[in-house]
Amino acid sequence: MMKGLRFNNVIRRAAVLCSLCIMLSVNIAIGQYNNGKDILENSFRLAEQQYCNMLKVSKKLNVFPRSTGKDGKIRYTDVADWTGGFWAGGLWYLYENSGDAKWKQAAVKWTEALAKGQYNTAHHDVGFVMYCSYGNAWRLTGDPEYKKVLLQSAESLSSRFNPKVGSIMSWNPRLSWDGKTLWKFPVIIDNMINLELLFYASKVSGNPRYSQIAISHAEKVMQNHVRPDYSSYHVINYDPQTGKVQNKETNQGFANNSTWARGQGWGIYGFTMAFRETGDKRFLETACGMADFYLNHSNLPADKVPYWDFNTNQPGYTPVWKYDPAAFSEIPRDASAAAIVSSALFELSTYSKENQEKYYTAAVDMLRSLSSQNYLAAAGTNNYFILKHSVGSIPHGFEVDSPLIYADYYFLEALSKYKASLVTRKKS
Repeated sequence: MMKGLRFNNVIRRAAVLCSLCIMLSVNIAIGQYNNGKDILENSFRLAEQQYCNMLKVSKKLNVFPRSTGKDGKIRYTDVADWTGGFWAGGLWYLYENSGDAKWKQAAVKWTEALAKGQYNTAHHDVGFVMYCSYGNAWRLTGDPEYKKVLLQSAESLSSRFNPKVGSIMSWNPRLSWDGKTLWKFPVIIDNMINLELLFYASKVSGNPRYSQIAISHAEKVMQNHVRPDYSSYHVINYDPQTGKVQNKETNQGFANNSTWARGQGWGIYGFTMAFRETGDKRFLETACGMADFYLNHSNLPADKVPYWDFNTNQPGYTPVWKYDPAAFSEIPRDASAAAIVSSALFELSTYSKENQEKYYTAAVDMLRSLSSQNYLAAAGTNNYFILKHSVGSIPHGFEVDSPLIYADYYFLEALSKYKASLVTRKKS
């Protein structure tokens, strides 16, 4: 009888302990969820305050906020510039988060101001300009007029494809920025992001040509931009007649053989998207490899917001520009790169079972850093941009330690993905 009582007591104690463990796990999960909600609420609130002010001072619909100029004022640009669509895209994310009609009204107005960009064949960035604006507009409204604009935009982008090279030409033939190399057919890793427009066009039109171009381009980037250790070159110069690689260089990084942080981010994001659209495991492997290079790099700061180039001032990397180390008290960070990578990792974590928690946790960590006072602007400051401390191009001497509209865009996108993930993970 006593043995039976002891056994029952053991069972009861085990059950109580199990219940406590479950309660503790639930409380931790709820705590994390609430903490995440705080990050979202604070960041979106600040974003709305900043963009309300930006709307008040941005009166001309033919120019779009880009950054802060050397004169300390807002630097605007036009539809021909690669950054034109990020402002409208950010407004769409504010509408998606809040449901407030005023953001939709503003987003529609600034999106439709970009209409002539659909015919731009002068560079590859028609994808950035039109898909970040009209793509979000189509996603959130389903307006068939937006679909027409996107299809014409895809046609314009496709016109830059060379079947001998197997890639879309990023810029027209030109001298490298330092004048040392003739780039006959330059392809930059940034171009990976424009492929989403082509995948979209094939899905809605039924014409496989667009996705075939996108796949060919991604394969060439995988072959020639991505190094064996999954770091990346910025610029590959091809011979347009033979398709052979002529040069592997940089345009915005520290050295030709270095890893420019935002370029690595474009690769992680682009190959994650390419896997989503194709199911090709080669693209998933490449996205994971590039993400691991970023996250495991010994030169990545603890807050996971990278220096503008992973190899600045390191032995074995010779700057391709006149670099004065004394010009900076410390190596500049690039918040835009962290925003891009955070957004990419939220999605990549859903595809990689092996690294799911690693990528998800890293994405959240980056958002926590970007949402802190170290990078998130105080209301009414920073020329009404959301994030501080990004880098446009140090070699070209502009937008150094500056706000950038595309940093804001990918930050808002990452916040939106985080918000969706909290709901999904709480249910599971």
